[in-house]
Amino acid sequence: MDPANPLIVQSNNTLLLEVNSPRFAEARDAVSSFAHLEKSPEYIHTYVITPLSLWNAASLGMNAAQIVEALKRFSKYPIPQSVIDDITELTARYGKLVLESDDGNLLLRCNTPRILDNLALHPSLSPLLGERIDRTSIAVSAANRGVLKQTLIGIGYPAHDRAGYVDGESYPIALREKTGDGKEFGVREYQKMAAESFVGNKQSPGGSGVVVLPCGAGKTVVGLYAMTLLERKTLILVTNVTAARQWKREILDKTTIPESAIGEYSGEAKEIKPITLATYQIITYRKKKKGPFVHYGLFNSENWGLVIYDEVHLLPAPVFRFTADLQARRRLGLTATLVREDGHEEDVFTLIGPKKFDVPWRDLERQGWIAKARCVEIRVDLPPAEQLRYLSLPPKQQIRHAYENPNKLSVVREVIAQHRNDRILVIGQYLTQLECFAEAFNAPVITGGTPNQKRDILYDQFRSGEIKLLVLSKVGNFAVDLPDANVAIQISGSFGSRQEEAQRLGRILRPKKNEEQAIFYSIVTRESKELDFAMKRQLFLTEQGYSYEIRYGRAD
Repeated sequence: MDPANPLIVQSNNTLLLEVNSPRFAEARDAVSSFAHLEKSPEYIHTYVITPLSLWNAASLGMNAAQIVEALKRFSKYPIPQSVIDDITELTARYGKLVLESDDGNLLLRCNTPRILDNLALHPSLSPLLGERIDRTSIAVSAANRGVLKQTLIGIGYPAHDRAGYVDGESYPIALREKTGDGKEFGVREYQKMAAESFVGNKQSPGGSGVVVLPCGAGKTVVGLYAMTLLERKTLILVTNVTAARQWKREILDKTTIPESAIGEYSGEAKEIKPITLATYQIITYRKKKKGPFVHYGLFNSENWGLVIYDEVHLLPAPVFRFTADLQARRRLGLTATLVREDGHEEDVFTLIGPKKFDVPWRDLERQGWIAKARCVEIRVDLPPAEQLRYLSLPPKQQIRHAYENPNKLSVVREVIAQHRNDRILVIGQYLTQLECFAEAFNAPVITGGTPNQKRDILYDQFRSGEIKLLVLSKVGNFAVDLPDANVAIQISGSFGSRQEEAQRLGRILRPKKNEEQAIFYSIVTRESKELDFAMKRQLFLTEQGYSYEIRYGRAD
């Protein structure tokens, strides 16, 4: 222990990390591999060690001794014994229960018979278990594989699923050496590592799990490379039609798969091909609120060998129900962040799979794979008359009133003037606000109501440089490939969504031709609830090593 160290470990499993310490960055990188960032004020960042954070660390090969050693290396004071005990107990639970296949039968195994005895008596678990085979194993119906895993993690015992997968129907897939425009193409080393860690080998079987990479780092290429390693019919689930068509362009550009073998299953088309791209919206569609999911059959319509979940942090809750029935299929989740706003992190871990690969954003930035970025928060006052009105409004209306602060317009005008030669995205939440900004700057606006054909035209015009300023609603949060965008201006958002903050920064992180810096502006109303939300949104980027430069804007 060393009083000069930056970390204080508290008995309630929280960690206090001093920002101004020379060892801050080193400690942050170590701690974030097994703890979640909870608060990030100016001088002290608070992390919390949770069961899920420890199980994700264990899934990447960390053990309790390594975690405790990291804490000791950076801690000012002795580690409370209760924290060491919790880490040792919880980390050891990952892999203590194993699902395995034995001559076609599914077995739940545990080398500690006492644990198996107790679990077999649990009221939520016992209906899912079959005959006791011996002291260390119980038979399980294959139909209960997903639900059993959900139940086990709910009672604090995540199962390590090693029961294997059906191969699915084979389909030949190879990567091209050159893209469609004649450029050399190769899979980056970290992309290979990510895909290979998912597929696994004899020593470390894979087949289900999540790859975490920042936007712009080529998660789609990871998916394509995994497809070539497996060479199976593949179902790819995406956020919207724009994302589906973006995936299709990448598949045609970088693989030998012909266009005739790629199907789109969306509100606009119902094609099922060896490689099928389906939207989350169509999968979760039902005619009545409590009616059946009309397109559920897609999951079993083909003998899929791989299911890819793009932007898995946005996966709608009903898809987890379908995925519980898909545990015999290989499942790859792709995401920039495992943070979810709906509390379904455990379902991602259990049903899609544990984290298989993760790399800090700033590491890829230093290596030149994503653009260097600055984050700037500009705080602006409400007009005097609006301040009085704000105070008289109910809390929910105060939030929107702050987001739609009319003084933001002049601040954005000033920012745009500073970046007149750049490619700028203005991103917000409220349609009336977006339309106001689009009219003020004579810029096109894309919202959820914009037809897909028009969206594609506007995106193409932005890519070509014909348009240099584009106003986007939350449809711009994800799956928009605009590589030359280097300035994003956030004018409103989804309350305190950390995942949204990560996605919006991701719009400008693709490497730039001249290695120019990307700048992410967030325009925030002072002395309002929006400022509280802004601090929460910034947590994820702070965890990745970014800091926010604070400025104060002038109104007209």
